[in-house]
Amino acid sequence: MIAYQIVRFLIWLVAKLLWRISFEGLDKVPKTGPFVLAPVHRSFIDFGLVSAVTRRQFGFMGKESLWRNKLLGAFITHLGAYPVNRGAPDRESLRRTLGLLENGTPLVLFPEGTRRSGPVIEHLHEGAAYVASRAGVPIVPVGIGGSERALPKGKALPRPVRIHVVVGEPLVPVPVAEGARHPSRRAVKELTVRLQGVLQDLFDSAQRTAGVEVPVNQTPRSDV
Repeated sequence: MIAYQIVRFLIWLVAKLLWRISFEGLDKVPKTGPFVLAPVHRSFIDFGLVSAVTRRQFGFMGKESLWRNKLLGAFITHLGAYPVNRGAPDRESLRRTLGLLENGTPLVLFPEGTRRSGPVIEHLHEGAAYVASRAGVPIVPVGIGGSERALPKGKALPRPVRIHVVVGEPLVPVPVAEGARHPSRRAVKELTVRLQGVLQDLFDSAQRTAGVEVPVNQTPRSDV
């Protein structure tokens, strides 16, 4: 816990000095209990940026390849990360994810699955909605503006641009039917559609504040 807080502070300090990071809606992050934090994903630094929205320690699901480097794997494991195999169903990862939520630990799950590029939030995976629905916990959506300009995919050196983070209202999933072990396919899909629209709105807002031009008539929207 102490190591996590030290690393979290160092990340916040770098983000403040290099990217003049600012936050909006931090009061919407639950102070107790488990939840799924669902940020947009445009840069490798997004993992670190979202750790600054609360002092609470998160669990992070990371791609399996990160553990090929033993030193990096040991470091991120110590900070709460655990691997997932993206190419196939990973029952062990799902079991661990649900176990952490049951124990009250909030998790960071990127609903886009991997880093994307551009102004539109699309093709969300249903994992975040499924996990939140099955565990009966809220999804807290997060828009991150400017991170793609700060460190684009494929680049090694960061740029000193502005970053703004917007936390949205928690989305509460429909309760799993009595006697059922899993949420209905329809409920998961509808929650994913809601999340997609809300993330687009938050992303647009964060981008504007960060000084990034946002196309007019962006789709999809949260009111669709």
